[in-house]
Amino acid sequence: MLSDYLDKLRNLRTDKNLNRWSALTTHRAPHKPFLLLSVLDLVAQNEISSTLIEPSFELAESFARYWSCIMPPEKIGNMAYPFFYMQSEGFWELVPLPGCEEAVRQQISSMSRMRQVAAGARIDEELFLLMQEPEPREQLKLALIQTYFAPEIQAKLLEEGQVNQEAFAYSQELLKAQNVPAEETKPLVRDQGFRKAIIRLYEHRCALCGVRMLTPEGHTIVEAAHIVPWAESHDDRPTNGLALCRLCHWSFDEGLMGVGRDYEVLISPVARSDRNNPGLFMTLENRPIFKPDQEQYIPSQERLGWHRKERFRT
Repeated sequence: MLSDYLDKLRNLRTDKNLNRWSALTTHRAPHKPFLLLSVLDLVAQNEISSTLIEPSFELAESFARYWSCIMPPEKIGNMAYPFFYMQSEGFWELVPLPGCEEAVRQQISSMSRMRQVAAGARIDEELFLLMQEPEPREQLKLALIQTYFAPEIQAKLLEEGQVNQEAFAYSQELLKAQNVPAEETKPLVRDQGFRKAIIRLYEHRCALCGVRMLTPEGHTIVEAAHIVPWAESHDDRPTNGLALCRLCHWSFDEGLMGVGRDYEVLISPVARSDRNNPGLFMTLENRPIFKPDQEQYIPSQERLGWHRKERFRT
């Protein structure tokens, strides 16, 4: 059974074009291999726990990370293409939403449309069982990487998958309210793991302004911010973190925004100076911040107090 699926993965139907695709991807479109690598990673993390592969943010984000790992910026990856065209491989079938049976038979070229018409894709039960076992999963991954990518970048892709796994494990430790010793964790793993934990807790919503925006391609407007910077605290626990949009993140780091003793938004008087026009910021003043649902993850007032004393501009 494993040999059959290894053969199928080594013979995916992909666009072959010397002008469109470089030698790094063996002159073939990398969409299907990247999608399958992402599925393998999420199965290993138990983010995918059944034969139904949902077009989730986590899957789209993983696909985007693999894509940006080796593809030039001018080439934009679109997960909708492999999600639809993988049906030609015989082990992947779209599952239509009620009333969308005809729509899933027509070409789907965006993830927005995919989510409108499909609950996801169903893969073979036998393939899913193989993906769940570490050794077969590793063989499936190697088959994809060694077949569709040049030797000089194979190690980079293997490392990307390893970082994904270690970052997920690190995020799970943080969600147990543990601060994993810094010297035992690679910086890239630590950064990604902290981000995974914080963004999940805040459900992609900025703690200060409340904005929540996700693109179909797996991009989110929020970033994971430390309250007391890592360089000073070496503390990645969720109680030392906030999910912030880029504007609020910059403003928080610059001391133009803060969080009060009652978890209200603080706006620095410096933001009101003659040279500034804070606009929307002023509507946020004294509003309660958005917090994680579980009390154990709510930002520490000790950490917020440090920010009010050392960073917030009065």
